[in-house]
Amino acid sequence: MTPTQQPTDTMSKQDRYACVLKQIAAVISDEQDMIANMANTAAILHQSFDFWWTGFYIVRGEELVLGPFQGPVACTRIKKGKGVCGTAWERKQTVVVPNVHLFKGHIACSSESQSEIVVPLSVENKVTAVLDIDSRHLDTFDDTDRQWLERITQLLMQ
Repeated sequence: MTPTQQPTDTMSKQDRYACVLKQIAAVISDEQDMIANMANTAAILHQSFDFWWTGFYIVRGEELVLGPFQGPVACTRIKKGKGVCGTAWERKQTVVVPNVHLFKGHIACSSESQSEIVVPLSVENKVTAVLDIDSRHLDTFDDTDRQWLERITQLLMQ
């Protein structure tokens, strides 16, 4: 698969992620700038899975600040421990939310978002950013998403 090819809808989720991982690795392999790599990663994931919102928030002091993303306008700043993104940052672990309306303290940047996954990017156990993905459908994300998105974020941190 070349960097411009996309996984197909007939592939299993596992196979689609395997293709996406290869595509991201190829696109970011010669680029050292993290913002550029986040931008391309968000675009590849967004197009490959047709997520509602796909992007990054970057740790700046005591807040997450909006970084590269694909999708509708988003919240610009999120405090540590607030919403799904701030919770993943605070816990230093991936948070999967099957129904955002049942997540205490959910920040509704868009009323269309129904489920969400947030994966922290860490260097030496210090979170530097989070990958945030929202879906317009309930129960979109599972352990397969968690495993593959954690692999993708690790690739970004190399």
